[in-house]
Amino acid sequence: MPDKSCGILLCGSSGRMGRAVAEAAEEKGCRILCGVDLYPAPASFPVFPSLSLVEERPDAVIDFSYHAFTPEVLAFCVLHGLPAVIAATGQTEEEEAAVREASARIPVLRSGNLSLGAALLARLVSLTAAAVGWDAEITEEHHAAKLDAPSGTALMLAEAIRAARGGGEYVYDRRLARRPRDPGEIGIHSLRAGGIVGRHEVLFASGGEVLRLSHEVSGRAVFAEGALAAARALTGLPPGFYTLSDILFP
Repeated sequence: MPDKSCGILLCGSSGRMGRAVAEAAEEKGCRILCGVDLYPAPASFPVFPSLSLVEERPDAVIDFSYHAFTPEVLAFCVLHGLPAVIAATGQTEEEEAAVREASARIPVLRSGNLSLGAALLARLVSLTAAAVGWDAEITEEHHAAKLDAPSGTALMLAEAIRAARGGGEYVYDRRLARRPRDPGEIGIHSLRAGGIVGRHEVLFASGGEVLRLSHEVSGRAVFAEGALAAARALTGLPPGFYTLSDILFP
């Protein structure tokens, strides 16, 4: 990783995750040069309501804003040749396409979860799914204010299973499915309650065995630290689409 301090433009700087990134920046060898937020809040750095007002020249951009803002963030990064860490979740197919298109021009890291433990969980889930053909079910729990469901992490884990097996159908609701479970299903279940920061569990079950792989976080600092580490790492990489696992397990 670069030795110099990495200057960051932080999108969504006034939100919970934006504030967590700002708090963790100095410890991770980064400086928040400025922030962008539709509802600017006082901070130790300039915060603008629009990317068009930004005059600072950062080394990388971290986006913890809203998924609909993703294409605008990426267009700004492509225009200025900046690496982008896209940590906002809930993107539509069109917004995901914008991520892929931008990655042909700049390094882009897109992850539903930027914690070390989640990256390790995804790796373990992939290895397990490839090794056994057992039924797979994913449960995710988050705080009552979280907007998107299922979580980006749950979809990341589901994709790890589907990629390892070469296919699989996501099933979100079995209320009306009065039939036996299809072996190719990947069940995804979302719980929203209280102040839960994040918990994910992947259950693999055969006729006689059950294996549970789970990960839980108790604070947002782990996501902030992962985003900052990713931003620093991207500054030394060529254009392309990256995940946290690509950086941790090259």
